[in-house]
Amino acid sequence: MAPTPDTQYAQSGDTNIAYQVFGDGPLDLVVTPGFVSHLDLNWTLPSFTQFAEQLASFARVIIFDKRGTGLSDPTQGAVRFDTRIEDITAVMDAAGMERAALFGMSEGGPLSVLFTATHPERVDALVLYGTFAGGSQLEEGVMARFSDAVDQWGSGMTSTIFSTVRQESAVRRRLAGVFERASTSPGMARALLEAIRTVDVTAVLPTIDVPCLVLHRRDDPFAPVEWGRALAGEIPGAKVVVVEGSDHMPWFGDSRPLVNATAEFLTGRGMEGRRDRRLGTVLFTDIAESTKTAASLGDERWAELLEQHNLLLTDEFDVHGGRVVKNTGDGFLVIFESPAKAIECARAAAAEVHELDIELRVGIHTGEIEVMGSGDVGGIAVHIAARVMALADPGEVLVSSTVRELVVGSSIAFRPRGIHQLKGVPGDWQLFAAGELPDHLEIDLREARGLGAGDRVSLYLAKKIPGAFRAIASMGRSEG
Repeated sequence: MAPTPDTQYAQSGDTNIAYQVFGDGPLDLVVTPGFVSHLDLNWTLPSFTQFAEQLASFARVIIFDKRGTGLSDPTQGAVRFDTRIEDITAVMDAAGMERAALFGMSEGGPLSVLFTATHPERVDALVLYGTFAGGSQLEEGVMARFSDAVDQWGSGMTSTIFSTVRQESAVRRRLAGVFERASTSPGMARALLEAIRTVDVTAVLPTIDVPCLVLHRRDDPFAPVEWGRALAGEIPGAKVVVVEGSDHMPWFGDSRPLVNATAEFLTGRGMEGRRDRRLGTVLFTDIAESTKTAASLGDERWAELLEQHNLLLTDEFDVHGGRVVKNTGDGFLVIFESPAKAIECARAAAAEVHELDIELRVGIHTGEIEVMGSGDVGGIAVHIAARVMALADPGEVLVSSTVRELVVGSSIAFRPRGIHQLKGVPGDWQLFAAGELPDHLEIDLREARGLGAGDRVSLYLAKKIPGAFRAIASMGRSEG
């Protein structure tokens, strides 16, 4: 599918509702958004793109911005649920969807329940994720923090509401602030919050007459898992699936178990059997001497260090366009489209973790990977990248010769690290350390006899600017 689907508009009365359609699966699926959304900014997050690609592997998907948010028309104050139900109808009509399954997340859950109850002829199945029947269920502590975040709309405080991460990142906070300001106005955010407080669809739940799946993460910081179980208890025949995780938004953390459960419920087949092959750059990281560090710190301090390490790295992956496949315990497996971006990200991540008094080992290789429908990856390229990482020194970004050849012409410098045999991989492999000055630049300027003053300055600059030496040397040869 295209990286960013075209944004279209459905007419709902006098209001334009922005929506996008992606995927070509046999099933139609409408995703009902939560508190706020922004169709274009969603796709700047690799984690959202991964989530969307997973849904698109088995369905034709509609996502939309509800009125007053994102790219849809602004409104004055909160919007009644019956009006928002008309918006879903308008979007489905515009996309040519006679019937569809609904995926209602967070505050979009009650709306999905009401749409299903009032338009059962248009709903094949209902999936409710991280949601609730009534706003009165929301704990006072959570609502107080939510209210504070809305009072400071645009500052990025919502990032502290929907995750249990204790160590807040300046990058994450800044990006959340941009998203807040783009998704709606401060006044509309306040109106939406008040609407959440008053919504209650408890009385409607027993009337739901379509297959229903209630999905929840076990440690959801906004909507406790007990709410999901209570919700399912009121819907005839509802199935409950609880997965591990501590993020409220479905695309943060590991989205694969959520989407796999959704695919299995809606199609009778999970995502594990779906896969395709493509070229990708594979990056592995781990913490150097992690066992020794964990033993010296003790369990509690080691857990806190890991949490801060994970936050710093995932922010860098997001900024550089990496798709996190999995957390390996003290490291990550990440896929990039560009080998240069992977190296740039690795160097930035290695620098970031110096603040934590730890060092990373990074291995990178580009080759054909096998992408499973669950989002996991396999293939020989993954094994090679893992073996390359195992040979990296602390603080080193080690790459295969394939990566080096693919970034020829860039400003990235490489230092040869010899020829190695990689366990389980045939042949000999030339490896290089990325981001360091080549050995041939380590010369003493005092020994550069025969050079004029200008040439000596050029040579000094070449030592400081990766890749510059070759250009200067080449010019010298061409001039005789």
